[in-house]
Amino acid sequence: MIGRTMLSQPFARQSLPWWRVVEDEGFRLFFPLAALHAALWPFLWVVVLAMDLPFADPIPASLWHASEMILGSWGAVLIGFMTTSAPEWTDTPRLRGMSLWRIAILWGTARVMGLIAWDTLLWVSLVCDLAWMGTLIYYLIHTSIARRTDRLLPFIGWITALTSSAAVARFSMAVGKVELAEEAIVLTGLIFMGILGLAIGRISVPVANHVLDPTEESVPFRPHPGKLNLSPGLVAVALIGELLGLSGPVTGWLWIAAGAAFVDRMTEGFIGRTAFRTEILGLMASAGFAGAGLIALGASRLGAPWGEVPTYHLAIMGGIGFGVISVFAIAGKFHTGQRLGQGWMTRGAYLCIGAGVALRAAPAMGLMPWPPGPPHMLASLVWAAGFTLWLIDYLPTLTDPKTLDAEQIC
Repeated sequence: MIGRTMLSQPFARQSLPWWRVVEDEGFRLFFPLAALHAALWPFLWVVVLAMDLPFADPIPASLWHASEMILGSWGAVLIGFMTTSAPEWTDTPRLRGMSLWRIAILWGTARVMGLIAWDTLLWVSLVCDLAWMGTLIYYLIHTSIARRTDRLLPFIGWITALTSSAAVARFSMAVGKVELAEEAIVLTGLIFMGILGLAIGRISVPVANHVLDPTEESVPFRPHPGKLNLSPGLVAVALIGELLGLSGPVTGWLWIAAGAAFVDRMTEGFIGRTAFRTEILGLMASAGFAGAGLIALGASRLGAPWGEVPTYHLAIMGGIGFGVISVFAIAGKFHTGQRLGQGWMTRGAYLCIGAGVALRAAPAMGLMPWPPGPPHMLASLVWAAGFTLWLIDYLPTLTDPKTLDAEQIC
C-alpha cells in the first residue's frame, strides 16, 4: 500500500491542472501576471485610450499611468521575485496555494481600480496596494526571524520605504493633492532603483559563475565585496537628499554618483566571450540603462537640454525593464530544471524592450527624431511585443506539471 502511494504521487503531480501548477511557487504565478500587465497597460494607455482614462478627472491620467506601471507591473515582479528567492536564500518553505492567490487578488483588485481610474475607487486601490505590500513585508520579517538571518534585511528596508512612498502617493491622489502625489510616485519609482541594485548584486555573480562553469564545482569569478551594495547605497543617499530638499545641482550630482555605481556594475559582465550570452548581456543592459538614466537625471538638473521625464523612463523603464526580463529568463530556466540558454523569442524580447525604451526616451531628449504615428505609439507596441514574446516562450513551461520541484539552485 505504501509503495503504491509513493509510485502514484509523481503521476498525480504530472496530471495537475495549470492553475494548480502556477500556485506552486511565486514566480510561476506573478511573472506571467507582470508580463501581461507590462504588455497590456502601455498598449491600452497609448494606442486604445490615446493617453487618457475615462474617469481620470480630476486626477491626471499620466499620474495613474505612472503609478500603475510602478506598483502594477513592477509590483508583481517584486512579489514573484521575493516569494521565490527568499525561501531559496533562507532554506525555508515557500509560499504556495491560497497564500499566493490572496496576494494576487489584492494586487489584481488594485489594478482593476487603476484601469477604471475613478477617483472614488482610489481608497480601494490604496487599501489593496498597501495590503499586498504589507503582506510581503510581514512574510520577509517572519522568515528572517524564523531562520535568525539578516540576509533579507536590505530588501525589508527597501520594500518598507517603497510602501511608505506608495502610501503617500495613493493618499495624495485620493485627497486631490496632485503635486504631492506626483512627487511621491517619482520617489516610488526611484526607490525601485534601489531594489534593482540589490537584485542585480545578488543575481549577476551567481549567473556569471554558472555560465563560466556550468558544473558549479568552482567559483571562477569573485567581485570586490564593496560593490555588492554600492549602487543601492548611493541611491539611498540621493533619495535622502531629495527628502531633505537639497538644491537641484546638489541632488543632480548625487544622482550622477548613483548612476555611475550602476554603470560600474556592468564590469561584472566582462568575463570574456561568455559575456555575449543573452543572460549576461541582459543584466549588463539593466545596469547600463539604470546608470544612464540616473546620470541623465542628474545632468538635467545641472543644465542639460532635456527634461526629467525621459530620464525617468530611461532609468525606470529601461533599467528595471531589462532587469525584469533577465529575472524572467533566468528564474524561468533554473526553477524549472533547465540550463541557461534562450530561444529566439526571448532574445527577441530583449531587443524589443531595448527598442521600446529608446523610442520612448531618446526623442524626448533630442537624441533621435520622433518616430511616425501618434506620440509613443510605436514605443508602446514594441515594448508590448517584448513581454508578449517572453510570455509565449515561457508560459508552456511555467504551467507544465513535469517541471515542478525541478529547480537548479544557482
